[in-house]
Amino acid sequence: MSELNNNENNDILLSVKDLYVEYTSDKKIIHAVNGVSFDIKKGKTLGLVGETGAGKTTIAKSIIGILPVPPAKLKSGEIYYEGQEITKLNEKEMSHIQGEEISMIFQDPMTALNPTMTVGAQIADGIALHENLSKVDSIKKAKQMLELVGIPSERFTEYPHQFSGGMKQRVVIAIALACNPQLILADEPTTALDVTIQAQVLELIKDLQKKQETSMLLITHDLGVVAQTCDDVAVIYAGEIVESGDKYEIFDHPSHPYTLGLFGSLPNMVKKGEKRLHPIAGMMPNPSNLPGGCKFHPRCPYATEECTQDIPELKNIGGTHACRCIHAGNLVRTDETNEETKEG
Repeated sequence: MSELNNNENNDILLSVKDLYVEYTSDKKIIHAVNGVSFDIKKGKTLGLVGETGAGKTTIAKSIIGILPVPPAKLKSGEIYYEGQEITKLNEKEMSHIQGEEISMIFQDPMTALNPTMTVGAQIADGIALHENLSKVDSIKKAKQMLELVGIPSERFTEYPHQFSGGMKQRVVIAIALACNPQLILADEPTTALDVTIQAQVLELIKDLQKKQETSMLLITHDLGVVAQTCDDVAVIYAGEIVESGDKYEIFDHPSHPYTLGLFGSLPNMVKKGEKRLHPIAGMMPNPSNLPGGCKFHPRCPYATEECTQDIPELKNIGGTHACRCIHAGNLVRTDETNEETKEG
């Protein structure tokens, strides 16, 4: 079993190295993840930002080992958790990591919860499996987890259909945190919720993360959520990270045309009527037929002939800030939202 020799970076909990994932559909190869690399530090949150279809969920499923094989295939790459390469672990070895060391909050609580089991039983089952507790002790801790996420323990014996959408998501969070994991993979955890409940759930996740000193990969398309929750940011497009860095580097100096487009699509809630939205033109490329050169060039207002030919590398442009664009540092930002969107 391979180990990551990284004594100088012992604060890194998870390290993804050059990850490639493909799907096979109707004899076509879907290039879902194309050479993604990033680190998550202990106790920190990395925001993985991008449109639907960018490959975000596939990355999370690769980390926790629940890719649907087939049609998915982890073509190449390495994933290190606390220095241990986990993509080569067998099912039994990986089962000790899933839920206990790494857990996942799924996007839709309706599909994440079993409608035929009480919510309490679903929390207690995971506790009994990973912590080797008796049934009585598992139930006791499950009730404590319900209280921790703001649900009265008296609702232990109720079924998912008896809960609102926000309460269901709280149950999913309780399941994910029940065994005190070191890493949470949160896949669009607030997308299906209204704005008020969304804020409550995000605050809950932040509080629980702080209490348990947990790291998190937060998958989202919402830059406001990133500003509120994350320490570092990786912007992903067509299965590639196109820009990454500390949150403040990204919000103060977005340098990739796609990142600029994401900011340009945000309404300015302070200077009403003074800013026009600048949405990104076009659609995500077909992952079975990705464009040559820079994958964003068909939608990019700054594209040149060089962009259609050369595949840009992800290069450091200062500090922890990296960008995959030959024009990085020479582009004009079209929005004025950073001061209002950025936390602090």
